[in-house]
Amino acid sequence: MRYVLLAVTALIFGGCTQETQNSLSRSLQNWTGTNGVLEVYAGDKLVHRFIHIDKISTAYGTNDGNPRPYRYGYGYHDTNFNFKVDKGEEKAYFEFSDYSTSYIFYEKNK
Repeated sequence: MRYVLLAVTALIFGGCTQETQNSLSRSLQNWTGTNGVLEVYAGDKLVHRFIHIDKISTAYGTNDGNPRPYRYGYGYHDTNFNFKVDKGEEKAYFEFSDYSTSYIFYEKNK
């Protein structure tokens, strides 16, 4: 039964356009989570790092539904830049601007 379900899923997924496949893949990744890292820079100097981020979201207006020029998410402050959650490094909500923040967001393989 498990193999039949897997085969049917593969056929349905294979029949989708590339854009639909990418959207489904992102939805699945958002559901399962990632090990995201957000690094914030001042010029060429790393000044802040958040680790263990599931996803970064785009803010949307409450009344008009239009995207806002900032992103937000949750992650742990990595104050000593060692990619580990140490004592005192707590999970926090963060926001950053599309216009004025120099940043890199990536997935860190374990």
